[in-house]
Amino acid sequence: MTPKGRTDEASPSRPARVRLNRDHIVSAALVLIDADGLPKFSMRKLGAALGADPMAVYRHFTDQEALFDGIAEAIFDELDVASLPWDGTWQELAARYCHRLRDVLLRHPHAVTIFATRPVRSPASIDTGVAMINRLRDAGFAPDTALRMVRCLREYTLGHALSVAVLRLGAGARSRRPAPDAPDYNALAEAADATEPDDHFDLGLTAMLTGFTP
Repeated sequence: MTPKGRTDEASPSRPARVRLNRDHIVSAALVLIDADGLPKFSMRKLGAALGADPMAVYRHFTDQEALFDGIAEAIFDELDVASLPWDGTWQELAARYCHRLRDVLLRHPHAVTIFATRPVRSPASIDTGVAMINRLRDAGFAPDTALRMVRCLREYTLGHALSVAVLRLGAGARSRRPAPDAPDYNALAEAADATEPDDHFDLGLTAMLTGFTP
């Protein structure tokens, strides 16, 4: 005999509430953008991926732009700047930083524009900037010159990563380069056939680092 008001069948349990935090939300958003591209991203899709009401995200981020700020910070964290050669020469440090930034960005080609279009103001990013300026100052550069150098290197790396990402996402398929036996095959086409779209990064980086003098 069952107690009054109860049945032999178990009552359905309520679905467990999803516990969200900023890191989990950012990670899920970046996975979606990596998989589907930025134009297809929406807060509704993010909520579905999280198993939560999309409005729950707004308890952690004021709007989508704030979420994208968090994504940029997460991408920066992938650089693992602590493992850079801080005890090496400033040229080695700068080159390794640029290479690592490029490689991390190209792991997330759909998110390069997110990183490139907003300042990264996380404590880790600010600490890295301070350390970079101090390292260049120790090498004989004035702090304002050091900041200009860091900006040049960052912008060069971002521009390169963006160009390569666009090609990898399909723009290269629209190339109309003439064939070697075509009448309009010229010196530019011949040079293009002898290169790869992303093999000039070191050439430009070396030129910049060589040109910087205290």
